Amino acid sequence: MQNFAQWSLDAIREEGGCLSWLEEQRFDWTTTTSQALEQIINGKTIILVTDEKRKWLESYILSSINGARQDRPLLPIVSIDSIYSHFNSVSNSEMLDVVEDMISLSHKDEYFFWYIGKGDDKRADIAKRKDSSYFWIFDETYLNAFNLRSYDKLLDIKLLQLFGLLNLSLNAAMFGEVDVSI
Repeated sequence: MQNFAQWSLDAIREEGGCLSWLEEQRFDWTTTTSQALEQIINGKTIILVTDEKRKWLESYILSSINGARQDRPLLPIVSIDSIYSHFNSVSNSEMLDVVEDMISLSHKDEYFFWYIGKGDDKRADIAKRKDSSYFWIFDETYLNAFNLRSYDKLLDIKLLQLFGLLNLSLNAAMFGEVDVSI
């Protein structure tokens, strides 16, 4: 079984020039992604949270991660908005506590947040409260996060490329090709 860091480097290089930007950041990628993959393998539910500008990516991820062409078991993934449709109106930590308590009761603490978006967006607050969260965060250096810049002209393309690599990583982890244990 191959080490996830080496497998990621090989996968990035196999894609050629289109992922060359990621080779420089591969250590951030492997550290954060291996933790998320391990949680998925252990059966935790993914609660996807995005800022408003990345709602298109949320829709894409939710419609394709368990797509008909995936030759792997289905993954438990939901958006925060499907759990609590008024999540945008949550404005204080007391209400965040209530939402988080409801999620903990529903998922028996077997979940983690996957946040994609700007670090200063209020929708990031719920994910920042949980140490096991997985982040693709913009314009902020955040512990255990994959950092991007929101003003990058190629951001949308990079996000799609990251999701493609995550899908490949999921397959490799689920079928025992890589070791993602931390």
